[in-house]
Amino acid sequence: MTANTNIQAVEPIDPQRIYAVLICDLIGLRFGPDGKPDPSEVRAHIEAKGGRFHAGALGDKAGLERGRVHFFYQPDLSASDELIEAAGDGRYDAVIAAASFLPVETVFPLAGVRIGAGTGNMGSRSWGGGSGEGGPAVLMNTPGINSRATAQMVMKAILKVLPDLPVGLLHDRVARGTFDTGRELRDFPTEKLEGKTIAIIGYGNIGREVAKLARAFGMRVVIHARPRHRDWVEAEGFAFAADLAGAAEGADVLSVHVGLGKQDAQIGRYANAGLIGAEVLSRMNKGAVLVNYDRGELVDVAALGAALDAGQVRHAAIDADLFRNASTGALSGPMLPYLDLVEKHGDRLELLPHAAADTDHPSRVAGAKQAVDQLFDVICRKSVTNAKGTVPPGYLSLGATTPPGIGPVTADHFLKLTAGDYSELADVCDRQSRLWKALSDAPPAERGKMVAEQGEELVRLIDRFCLLAERLNLRGPYQ
Repeated sequence: MTANTNIQAVEPIDPQRIYAVLICDLIGLRFGPDGKPDPSEVRAHIEAKGGRFHAGALGDKAGLERGRVHFFYQPDLSASDELIEAAGDGRYDAVIAAASFLPVETVFPLAGVRIGAGTGNMGSRSWGGGSGEGGPAVLMNTPGINSRATAQMVMKAILKVLPDLPVGLLHDRVARGTFDTGRELRDFPTEKLEGKTIAIIGYGNIGREVAKLARAFGMRVVIHARPRHRDWVEAEGFAFAADLAGAAEGADVLSVHVGLGKQDAQIGRYANAGLIGAEVLSRMNKGAVLVNYDRGELVDVAALGAALDAGQVRHAAIDADLFRNASTGALSGPMLPYLDLVEKHGDRLELLPHAAADTDHPSRVAGAKQAVDQLFDVICRKSVTNAKGTVPPGYLSLGATTPPGIGPVTADHFLKLTAGDYSELADVCDRQSRLWKALSDAPPAERGKMVAEQGEELVRLIDRFCLLAERLNLRGPYQ
């Protein structure tokens, strides 16, 4: 199922109701004529659906136009105390967030939508925190929107150090005219990515996209995921590891994509916190690369420091939130513990402020538009798309939706095919089947002549089927 995306007709709102939605992150990252990030694409989408867009905070709600959903854009909110002050009293019915962490004290009686995968930052008690278990409000996300952007940034992090050719040094020497290829190039041996092993922890939308890119580079891909994913992991040509340590065994690169998991309400610790610890790091090949473009808490920072000390890890790329209080300058967020490693290991670290996928303008705009659509569905139809956790009574769950080619194949993918699609698939499969059957039935002595005559056609049919499966979004696990 998909969220409503018809922006031609104004959404029907109860003419006596006023809804207020807080947008606390940027919804446009490309700079506009004023030199500031431009939210105009999402603003136009909101207004086409009959909503109202306000740059600034909610004032007197009673003075707002009735029968409308009003969106209040405050992308500079980030620190917990700022968000609590802005939304601790329930003045906003709902919220759209991306990277900002919503403290438990924030209140949104109707709903919250996280732009992107995962909801670990959606800590409001209104829906029971990031798991979405409990509370009267609906928690949603927009899965798959930034999966490819994240996966591409993971590969960028890997390619910075593997292959380990010092391109900056070579450029500098070439630019100064102080390098001789014939005599000195032999001093810079390296190894290509092909044949290296990458362990990918988690086989959700992002983990799967990383696996596909790594395979394109010729890497051996090992996946550790839930047992129910094993058949599909192996069907897609990847190795499956039943346990975390087994996945890390002999890995040259480890990339983690599992999310924080559920939070223990009593101690405030997430189930996957510290998942990548000393045992896992010790199983990797010496001089391995660690990429954590998921959540900062997933890595045991002390264990990482020890692994960097020992040379077990040669490079660590971390992408996690870092917040700075505008008044006091105090830092907070899951990146904070990593800063203790900078003085000793700064040249072997790459620390990003949750920027890997949150700087891609098209992904952010698409995610924000989808978040708007999902909120209108909740308000106008009491229907919920991409729910996380429990759906409160009175709402209809429409299941999950992802961009084309991201996530599992569902019954909807088959039912949306046209008669022409079915016919083309049947024709390609039938022609393939006849050629394979002819080769199977032929005596071995005759197969050489048949391959010489039909081999080109058979390969063309194979390629055609693969392209059709990709175009029609029929590749991947079935759900």
